[in-house]
Amino acid sequence: MAASNDANSGIRIIPYDEAFYPDIHRMYIEEGWRNLAENVSDTKAAWNHSSIAFIAVTKEDEAVACLRGYTDTIVTAFICEMLVEKKFRGLGIGTEFLNFVHNLYPNTRIELLATESSRTFYEDEGYRTFYGFRKSY
Repeated sequence: MAASNDANSGIRIIPYDEAFYPDIHRMYIEEGWRNLAENVSDTKAAWNHSSIAFIAVTKEDEAVACLRGYTDTIVTAFICEMLVEKKFRGLGIGTEFLNFVHNLYPNTRIELLATESSRTFYEDEGYRTFYGFRKSY
């Protein structure tokens, strides 16, 4: 299930493997996603149990982006997290991730959570805002 895009300088999308979790954890820390970074065992377990879990890697197998979510495969694909390392942003990796998930589940709607700083990216990709709620325990 690997995808490649030459426009992304040899970046390819591969299924999540636990060996890449330290890279994901590092990205969480660098992005300031404290809850995910601090709850290592729970976050790692969430990755292991997610029906949508992919990593974008370089030719040297360096993880530079990650995407995690869930789907019922029919109606909804929900992206919980998508993160691209800052130095790799603007190369089309996020767009490639979203297209990759859409191609896997072409009949589903894609719903996702976003930060205020990523809002324009998603709007530029044709996503619209919708009303939702969150409660953390």
